[in-house]
Amino acid sequence: MLNQYLTRLPSKEEGATAVEYGLIAGLIAVVIVGALILIGPQLDSVFTSISTALGNAAN
Repeated sequence: MLNQYLTRLPSKEEGATAVEYGLIAGLIAVVIVGALILIGPQLDSVFTSISTALGNAAN
Protein backbone atom coordinates (compact mmCIF):
# COMPACT_ATOMS: atom_id res chain seq x y z
CA MET A 1 0.00 0.00 0.00
CA LEU A 2 2.79 2.43 0.85
CA ASN A 3 4.57 1.55 -2.39
CA GLN A 4 1.46 2.42 -4.41
CA TYR A 5 1.18 5.78 -2.61
CA LEU A 6 4.83 6.63 -3.25
CA THR A 7 4.63 5.82 -6.94
CA ARG A 8 1.65 8.17 -7.36
CA LEU A 9 3.50 11.13 -5.82
CA PRO A 10 4.64 13.65 -8.43
CA SER A 11 8.36 13.86 -8.76
CA LYS A 12 9.83 17.30 -8.16
CA GLU A 13 13.32 17.50 -9.59
CA GLU A 14 13.63 21.28 -9.95
CA GLY A 15 14.95 21.71 -6.41
CA ALA A 16 17.55 19.01 -6.85
CA THR A 17 18.76 20.60 -10.06
CA ALA A 18 19.14 23.99 -8.38
CA VAL A 19 21.13 22.40 -5.55
CA GLU A 20 23.40 20.64 -8.04
CA TYR A 21 24.06 23.89 -9.91
CA GLY A 22 24.79 25.60 -6.61
CA LEU A 23 27.31 22.92 -5.67
CA ILE A 24 29.01 23.18 -9.06
CA ALA A 25 29.23 26.98 -8.76
CA GLY A 26 30.65 26.63 -5.26
CA LEU A 27 33.29 24.14 -6.37
CA ILE A 28 34.30 26.39 -9.28
CA ALA A 29 34.64 29.32 -6.87
CA VAL A 30 36.84 27.25 -4.54
CA VAL A 31 39.08 26.23 -7.47
CA ILE A 32 39.41 29.84 -8.64
CA VAL A 33 40.29 31.10 -5.15
CA GLY A 34 42.81 28.29 -4.72
CA ALA A 35 44.44 29.06 -8.05
CA LEU A 36 44.66 32.75 -7.22
CA ILE A 37 46.25 31.99 -3.86
CA LEU A 38 48.87 29.78 -5.53
CA ILE A 39 49.56 32.09 -8.49
CA GLY A 40 49.09 35.41 -6.62
CA PRO A 41 52.72 36.03 -5.62
CA GLN A 42 53.94 35.29 -9.16
CA LEU A 43 51.38 37.68 -10.65
CA ASP A 44 52.43 40.35 -8.16
CA SER A 45 56.04 39.94 -9.31
CA VAL A 46 55.04 40.19 -12.98
CA PHE A 47 52.97 43.34 -12.48
CA THR A 48 55.70 44.92 -10.35
CA SER A 49 58.29 44.35 -13.08
CA ILE A 50 55.92 45.74 -15.72
CA SER A 51 55.25 48.81 -13.59
CA THR A 52 58.96 49.35 -13.05
CA ALA A 53 59.69 49.00 -16.76
CA LEU A 54 56.95 51.47 -17.67
CA GLY A 55 58.20 53.92 -15.02
CA ASN A 56 61.74 53.70 -16.41
CA ALA A 57 60.50 54.13 -19.99
CA ALA A 58 58.58 57.29 -19.05
CA ASN A 59 61.72 58.89 -17.62
